[in-house]
Amino acid sequence: MFHEKTKKFFKAFLTLMLLLIISIVFAFISYHITSWIYDWLGKHPQGFWLQLWTVVGVFVLFACSVIITFLIGLKRQRNYWNTIVDALSRIAKGDFSVKLDLKADDEDQFGQLIHGINHMAVELGEMERMRQEFISNVSHEIQSPLTSINGFAKALKNIDLPEDKRQHYLTIIEMESNRLSKISDNLLKLTSLESQHHPFEPRHYRLDKQLRNVVLSLEPNWLAKNIDMDMQLENISLMADEDLMNQVWMNLLSNSIKFTPTTGTITISMTKQMDTITIAIRDNGIGLTTEQQKHVFERFYKADQSRTAENGGSGLGLSIVKKIIDMHNGTITVESKLAEYTTFFVTLPVEIDQTRANE
Repeated sequence: MFHEKTKKFFKAFLTLMLLLIISIVFAFISYHITSWIYDWLGKHPQGFWLQLWTVVGVFVLFACSVIITFLIGLKRQRNYWNTIVDALSRIAKGDFSVKLDLKADDEDQFGQLIHGINHMAVELGEMERMRQEFISNVSHEIQSPLTSINGFAKALKNIDLPEDKRQHYLTIIEMESNRLSKISDNLLKLTSLESQHHPFEPRHYRLDKQLRNVVLSLEPNWLAKNIDMDMQLENISLMADEDLMNQVWMNLLSNSIKFTPTTGTITISMTKQMDTITIAIRDNGIGLTTEQQKHVFERFYKADQSRTAENGGSGLGLSIVKKIIDMHNGTITVESKLAEYTTFFVTLPVEIDQTRANE
């Protein structure tokens, strides 16, 4: 209790001293202003009291001017804050078209706050656009196989349907069901990878051995098209999540096999730099245009819009590949020429910081 009283006393004392100092400063300034006015007019008032009241009058005028200026600045600052609060409220309600046009220096904290709010609105607006586009793409991808399943299921109700057509329709229904399952699986996988809670267990293993095993597991696919697999691999180890990287190679090689013509060639090579490894997967397939190369890693993007349910995908495979490579602090790029070749370059660090990779 005594401590609280002491604090209040010192607070009141400091306030009083501050007011006294301000009054002395104002009086000092007022006295010099009065002297300057007298010198400018060329005459001075006679008598102590007349001079004192003149100084007091100037003091009052000067103090009022300062207070009015302060109140105007305070009101302007309050208007600024009201504008900022209103902008934040609109953003909270989902209006990302907010843009503050308040004049401020980008170097001070107020200017940085305005810049930060404008930047946040732009980024949130872009995220909302991507979210709506994602929902639209998911709906489109799911609607197509569902329509096929529904249509052929109705056709199967016809008791006079020939057995060969019945089997054909059942095959299509099975194929479309598998397609739906793959879309669902890839969506869950991509969501898990982006949640930053997906298991990430890097360890040392032989990269060349992993690539050979993937090629062997896909042997029926490339043998069916009589594709020549040219592997130029070295005995190289790296630190990475073996299971995740296995998905990368399976996806990239499956795409190469899918879009390489019969009797074509797929080349897998690797180059070791100082602290990185670059793996190149090249095919002499249909190739990609410059515009297609810009979007090939986007979700649901399909370079070949004429894909059927048999040879097409969900458009999520390369997005998953890109996310896995990012988790390993690596990069993936593509070079291609239409109707000639396509090469994917994957560059990975030899050693990986697990903490950084999970950021």
